[in-house]
Amino acid sequence: MSLGTLEEEDLAEYFRLQYGERLLQLLQKFPSIEEQSESPSIRLLEKKKEAQILHRVMEEKKETFKRKMESLNQRWEDLAVKEAQLKAHMQKFEQFIQENDQKRIRALKKANKERELKQLRVQELAKANQEIVALRLKHQRLSSKLQAYSIFNKYLEKVVENSEFEEIQEVIARYKTLVSMNHDLMQSVQDGQEKIEHAKARLAHYMKEKGDEILQLNNQLAQLQMRYDRAHSNVIVWESRWAHIQNTAAKKTLLLGTIKMATLNLFQMVSKQLKDSPSVSLEDTHKQLDVIQQYIQDLSDILAEVKKKEQQQIRV
Repeated sequence: MSLGTLEEEDLAEYFRLQYGERLLQLLQKFPSIEEQSESPSIRLLEKKKEAQILHRVMEEKKETFKRKMESLNQRWEDLAVKEAQLKAHMQKFEQFIQENDQKRIRALKKANKERELKQLRVQELAKANQEIVALRLKHQRLSSKLQAYSIFNKYLEKVVENSEFEEIQEVIARYKTLVSMNHDLMQSVQDGQEKIEHAKARLAHYMKEKGDEILQLNNQLAQLQMRYDRAHSNVIVWESRWAHIQNTAAKKTLLLGTIKMATLNLFQMVSKQLKDSPSVSLEDTHKQLDVIQQYIQDLSDILAEVKKKEQQQIRV
């Protein structure tokens, strides 16, 4: 650090210590805004005058301190010359010491380097041994898995030998294709099941509703027949009403026949897919619906079994 820099820093520190509290006290003595007179310009001039006086006092103190610092700098220079002379003598002595220590330091460095190199080799060897142990354990695990999975490979090889496939990958690809087709089929079956259940529910509701209507119409027909017997004189009127009732019953019967025909068509489609087609009367709509429902249930069970086997293979 130069003397000029030292002088500036010491000067600033000196003024901060010596006059910092005094300046704070002087500033605290200044009146606050509430205490100011009604003439701000006069108060401003007075404050400027006080500031100028304070500035002159500080300049004088600064000049006095500067002269003291110059005297101290001179003393520092004298001490620096003596210090330089002392350093020259010390350098000669240190040079002698250093020449003797250099050989010892080189020898110590060489020994330390060899010791560190040996420790590094020992650590690398220990790490390599750990890696070898880990690799052996991994090899054992992989060998166990390979041995456990070998039965599947042998099974696939036998499948290739006894089938039209040439490679195991073709068998796996075929399996994936069948799984995808099975998924699509089960989706279609599920959709068909929902439609059939919905149609069956509508049919049952409709048949119940129409059965009630037919029963009601039959009751009405019986009552009309009784009234016809009792009121033979009004035969023309009652025959007209009877014709209207028969016409309504014919429409309902036609609608019921359409539903039965749709159920029969669906039953015939299912029968074509079954090896042992059940013998069901063409007029027995309820049994036809039961056969259709059983066919859909069988397809659902097959899908569940396939999924279960797939999960078992994944776990293995």
